[in-house]
Amino acid sequence: MEMISGGVTKPKGYSAAGIYAGIKKKRKDMALIYSAVPAKGAGAFTTNIVKAAPVNWDIKLTKESDFIQSIIINSGVANACTGEEGNKNNYLMASKVAEQLNIPVEAVYTASTGIIGKQLPIDIITDNIAKLVQELDDSSEAGLRAAEAIMTTDTYTKECAVTFNIDGKDITIGGMAKGSGMIHPNMATLIGVVTTDIAISKNLLQEAVSSDVKYSFNMISVDRDTSTNDSLLILANGLAGNTEIREKNQAYDIFCKALNMVTTSLSKMIAADGEGATKLFEVTVKGAKSYEEAATISKSIITSNLVKTAIYGNDANWGRILCAMGYSGADFDTDKVDLYIESAEGSLKLVESGMATDYSEDLATKILSAKEVKALADIKQGFEEATAWGCDFSYDYIKINADYRS
Repeated sequence: MEMISGGVTKPKGYSAAGIYAGIKKKRKDMALIYSAVPAKGAGAFTTNIVKAAPVNWDIKLTKESDFIQSIIINSGVANACTGEEGNKNNYLMASKVAEQLNIPVEAVYTASTGIIGKQLPIDIITDNIAKLVQELDDSSEAGLRAAEAIMTTDTYTKECAVTFNIDGKDITIGGMAKGSGMIHPNMATLIGVVTTDIAISKNLLQEAVSSDVKYSFNMISVDRDTSTNDSLLILANGLAGNTEIREKNQAYDIFCKALNMVTTSLSKMIAADGEGATKLFEVTVKGAKSYEEAATISKSIITSNLVKTAIYGNDANWGRILCAMGYSGADFDTDKVDLYIESAEGSLKLVESGMATDYSEDLATKILSAKEVKALADIKQGFEEATAWGCDFSYDYIKINADYRS
């Protein structure tokens, strides 16, 4: 199992395009992904009760469509809180893609990201779909252009790929994602697309995705805001030629491990690129009685505004971390907690059995000044652990969000 360069075009049979259509002022704003053959489709979606038109469309297709063959994405306008007109525009976007690719409209996933409450500039979108189709290409560069086209406040593209072997067949999973703000646990926290050439049943593909997000995308947070548009969409077209996976066997386990490599990599990229962020903050809680308990505590730490501002200030204010652990809702013995921090600059034990150690403040500051900072809390109650990813809070977060519409 190996990480390789590239994204959604790396698996066999996939092509992509990303163009500037004019929805936004300057940057690319429309992306298209296409499978040369019908693919199994699966997804995970926002838990926000307020769901955008494309999210409701994709949920319906995931449940009812026999296959998916294309994904159309626009950035700049979210098509959320747009009523029946929003649903109509979403369908028009999908139907135009279907017409150009000569596939059923029910085989077209849609996704939108951007400002909530605005109607899609549907004429601009439909007028540019033919151009998108013409630009489809299976190169890594085409995959990168698609990744660029889904960005909003992101500062860089997010894509990765993994290759592995099943039944003597080389299999690839590729992915791209966008996410910088309105990022909070409980799927889906982003817009992401994953493509793979593995042969797998639709039911098991959906089960793999639903299980995976528990350990990847559901474990990141930037600002405690769960978006109206969050969607993770995955296609599996079977072109790798392996025996179709129809049961939870060794092949299924290998696929799930590879999928998690892709989703975890994308998750960490999103957390590191949080709006205004200067560093990635990774928190592991170990020694818990259950995974759920460890996950609850770790997410409580990464979502604490006081912890996030301390990390930004390179301040080893461990009391804020223990405070966040304490109000998480998990039950543990404070007097047993050990707490460590670590980065490329070194490692340090801040707390032992619930009390401060005689640590060096200078070394702690040096460790926290790195671009990637880790904290480890051992609560010594069991054998389970969980890791969550977040970022610091800087002055720029306020500036970005105060100016988002203006």
